[in-house]
Amino acid sequence: MKEIKAFIIVVIITGIIYWGVEPFAHSQMNPEVAPADYTFSDLQPLQATNGNINNGKELVMGNCVACHSIKGEGVESPFSPADAVSAYGVMPPDLTPSAFIYEKNFLANFLKDPAVATKQTHKFEGNHPMPAYNWMSDQEIMDMVAYLQSIAPKEMSDKEVFVAACGRCHNVKYDKWTANGDLTTYLGAKVPDLSMMIRSRSLDYLHTFINDPQKRLAGTGMPRVGLNESAENQVIAYMESVGDSKKPERESLGYKIVIFLIVMGVVAYLWKRKIWHDVH
Repeated sequence: MKEIKAFIIVVIITGIIYWGVEPFAHSQMNPEVAPADYTFSDLQPLQATNGNINNGKELVMGNCVACHSIKGEGVESPFSPADAVSAYGVMPPDLTPSAFIYEKNFLANFLKDPAVATKQTHKFEGNHPMPAYNWMSDQEIMDMVAYLQSIAPKEMSDKEVFVAACGRCHNVKYDKWTANGDLTTYLGAKVPDLSMMIRSRSLDYLHTFINDPQKRLAGTGMPRVGLNESAENQVIAYMESVGDSKKPERESLGYKIVIFLIVMGVVAYLWKRKIWHDVH
């Protein structure tokens, strides 16, 4: 009987700590933030719905390839990585996968005003490395988006999405990936290696931070990337494959360990009852 009472007391204390104290402590150390917004509702949709692919191609070729490559169309970058870093502080990305990884409304608003779309107006006051195309009409911008959608790949691996979205800035040394560019100078802060980030942050933190860094770290130099939900999931899946590759094995083993401990607990209790039966 004493054992049952002790067990009940342990269960009550554990429950209070697990469902009461721990959540309270967590809420104080990690204040709740708004969930990830994959529609980027703070950005106004452009006043044009359907883009013209042919006109968009002319506009992209006339305005974007002076800095960017479009490898899917056989257009190489006009700069070497060193020259690009010298000119812009960062290597302009290849535009081929843009429409695959970025949400459509974000991509359109990024073309219109990059500093506003990425929430970097506190860092770039009219001097964002990517020029704003707010002198274009909404229709012309949507034509460019339509063209980028037409050349986007149908599918990409998790690593390819990560490299396109994050690989210009972040190293992943555990997968032998090194970013091009002097990002410490560009962002004004040291850029972390992401090899083990999946272990140091919760999934909720990673999703909300990638979706909008300012929610988690106000004033950070990291831009809002603008990934659609599917691409963001692929980025995190890649980070998990590098930093926590044993997760499925560990989780499957966890259930076996719990069952083993329960069985051994019952055996220990019965053995104890047998040995100390006369004392009780």
